[in-house]
Amino acid sequence: MQEAVNRGRGRGLKLSDLLVTVFVSLVLGVVYHFWSSVYSLFTPFFKESNEIVYGMWFIAPTLCFLLIRKPGIALIAEVAASHVEILFGSEWGIQLVFYSIVQGLGAELVFAAFRYRRFTPGAAALAGIGAAAGSIIPDIYYGYLADYPAWLVILKYVLRAISSAVIAGYLAYGLVKAVEATGVTRQLRPLQDKDYQALED
Repeated sequence: MQEAVNRGRGRGLKLSDLLVTVFVSLVLGVVYHFWSSVYSLFTPFFKESNEIVYGMWFIAPTLCFLLIRKPGIALIAEVAASHVEILFGSEWGIQLVFYSIVQGLGAELVFAAFRYRRFTPGAAALAGIGAAAGSIIPDIYYGYLADYPAWLVILKYVLRAISSAVIAGYLAYGLVKAVEATGVTRQLRPLQDKDYQALED
């Protein structure tokens, strides 16, 4: 039985893990593309008010990781989702590749800090904020902040962080819990000690 436990703990990515991640990311990539319309609806309210919904663009890495629970999934998911946006003819074009890499890495590093063993709403929220932090790098690189006063930069990223925690964190967690209720995730994750313990009882 111990040998079975050790096999069940395998952290390596399987083909099925990649296929599920890519499939979910394809769906979310379509959502990403059309989310621009929602983003635009919030623009008139006040300066940087559209940042309130920016967190949706970080949901792929958190959602897919919570489903698969393996290293590398967060990064793969965000990059895959961004490529769907590009295929749809996103106005941001190839810039999205840069964004997706640093955003995916931002989420990945948070999950890594927990040794890929925390699957709580708080961990997901922090990963969403990690993705948001990653997005600052290309914002600076492409000069999008050059004419911003300091107070507006702070407002922009505080709103983005909150949005990321809520949408990419708590919303993603809620969606995964809903999927778990169907029993589908049993086919996606390696068995854990408690699962084998249940078999022995």
